[in-house]
Amino acid sequence: MGWATAYIEKLRAGETVQFRPRGHSMKGKIESGNLCTVVPVQDHDELRPGDIVLCKVHGTEYLHLVKAIQAGRFQIGNNRGRINGWIGSSSIFGKCISVEP
Repeated sequence: MGWATAYIEKLRAGETVQFRPRGHSMKGKIESGNLCTVVPVQDHDELRPGDIVLCKVHGTEYLHLVKAIQAGRFQIGNNRGRINGWIGSSSIFGKCISVEP
């Protein structure tokens, strides 16, 4: 069970969630402790590079960027140059639509 497990379950049930993630991997887009609003992803075909998504990569939960899309796969990474890896659409649970202090 990771930090986002409860949020992922709510997103799977169709609910919008809000939380304040901690850390600096998304500095410049999300500062540590900012309030993030995340909605369920209805259509993964609408995701674009630069979107911030709540996802799992190799079993670890992230609120990170879609860096690239290729043949139905999504490359996930942070805002500091690190790439987490490639995942399928079933590993993306929500899209961040709002970041507030």
